[in-house]
Amino acid sequence: MKFSAVSAPAPGGGGVSRRSGWGWRAGGWGAALLLLAGCCSTPRGKPLQRYEFTHPAMGTLMRITLYAPDPGAARAAAGAAFQRIDALEDILSDYQADSELNRLRDHPSGTPVPVSAELFDVLQRACEVARLSDGAFDPTIGPFVRLWRFSRKRGVLPTAAEIAAARAAVGWRKLALDPRARTVTLRVPGMRLDLGSIGKGYAADQALRLLKERGINRALVAASGDLAIGDPPPGRRGWRVALAGFAGDTNGLPAPLRLRNAGVSTAGDAEQFIVIDGVRYSHIVDPATGFGLTRRIQTTVIGPDATTSDSLDTAVSLLGVKRGLALVDSWPRAAALILTQENGRTQSVASRRFRKLAPSWPASSPAMRGRPRRGLPDPPP
Repeated sequence: MKFSAVSAPAPGGGGVSRRSGWGWRAGGWGAALLLLAGCCSTPRGKPLQRYEFTHPAMGTLMRITLYAPDPGAARAAAGAAFQRIDALEDILSDYQADSELNRLRDHPSGTPVPVSAELFDVLQRACEVARLSDGAFDPTIGPFVRLWRFSRKRGVLPTAAEIAAARAAVGWRKLALDPRARTVTLRVPGMRLDLGSIGKGYAADQALRLLKERGINRALVAASGDLAIGDPPPGRRGWRVALAGFAGDTNGLPAPLRLRNAGVSTAGDAEQFIVIDGVRYSHIVDPATGFGLTRRIQTTVIGPDATTSDSLDTAVSLLGVKRGLALVDSWPRAAALILTQENGRTQSVASRRFRKLAPSWPASSPAMRGRPRRGLPDPPP
């Protein structure tokens, strides 16, 4: 396995941004992170240094930022974490034909199939979100997602017959889990599971957990639009997370947050969308209709871990502002900032706990008007 080390910038400078969608770049698109360099003495007197490592996996560039006493310890820990991510990709991917997830389709419908602890764990978490979101989040949405992948290639909408055929195989209640036997049953023919709205967050959590097992507690794992955040950098109250709007604009948005031992995820359609017959369709597919969302919405969720935030940001986007906020407010240690856009005007709505994280932020406000301006990198504290 190959991965790259990234040299830490000089203390007090530099920055990295995270965006919803794919990849990384400097600046302020999506939810940006300023990862400051520096060192701090350990109890034994050996200073902690900041290290960054990147590794391609799960269709994106995974990034680990950590503090360790020396390069050898940092590289060994990051390498083990990336190996963990690669192993989870082999289990959870719906792109790999031979992944454990896709091999479930090899069995006749109605057959209980023994699965790994990791796959069962993710499916249990996914079904819990599906239940609490009244099916807005649905791990069985694979047949609809497959249609929309074809639509992006062909530039045409799925036909009514295609949507009807796919709908017969979609519905989280058609997925049966047996915790005692650790088996999964696909109850009807043609089912395809899709963990794209929870898998990266889960992988980031597992990588962070492995780092902690190796004594690396001050770390952050970024899996595209999902962050698993551990203990803060030395001398800091938390990792600095700056939020931005639909096109990178930070005007009117909250001051950067400082977070520790949490997950942060953003779902939106700034890059993942298709325009067909003049209508903009999001890559976020609604299991109730089989079509991509046409309303502009971007949801950032802060949760107790990245598995939670990764799944909730999709659920909230599908539920809409009122029902989405009700779900977030009912979830322990969850908070959300929702942006909607209509006729070039962006409206922001914050959940109850988000307003506690950002006390100066109102419950609802017009965040931006007119043409958005590109956000600037977050300044040092």
